[in-house]
Amino acid sequence: MSKKRQKRKKIKEKLFNKRRLIILNEDTFEETFSLKLTLMNVFVVASLGAIIITFVTTFIIAFTPLREFIPGYSSSKLKRDAMELALKSDSLSKALKRNEAYIKSIQKVLTGELEYAKFNKDSILEAADEISTPVDLSPSKQEVELREQVAKEEKK
Repeated sequence: MSKKRQKRKKIKEKLFNKRRLIILNEDTFEETFSLKLTLMNVFVVASLGAIIITFVTTFIIAFTPLREFIPGYSSSKLKRDAMELALKSDSLSKALKRNEAYIKSIQKVLTGELEYAKFNKDSILEAADEISTPVDLSPSKQEVELREQVAKEEKK
């Protein structure tokens, strides 16, 4: 036999030879526990144990509030509060623009640049609303053609 085969055979024998694990009472030398094992069994059990511990730890971190203590993860309450604050700040900025337009119009009336008879609060507020005009988001002909072309290429 070649040396490689002999080495493989020795490794196989070491892995699959049965060994006995015995736990003895030190005072009486009475056998408390006995177990027959092979090195392969020990390796398999240790590997499975490590995999199970990894999955359990990942599950605990991913699906419990513990993930909030990991840098980069924020709580759902914090995200919700940030969203509410963003919406409030947006509405406040719109209200501020309206008030600024109203104050500018009043200043024009007070300085005499605009006659009082032409001054109308509703028209000023409408003008402030017109500042933020909606954007047309419908696709152009070229974009539609490009989308169709990409869809055909993906089907191939």
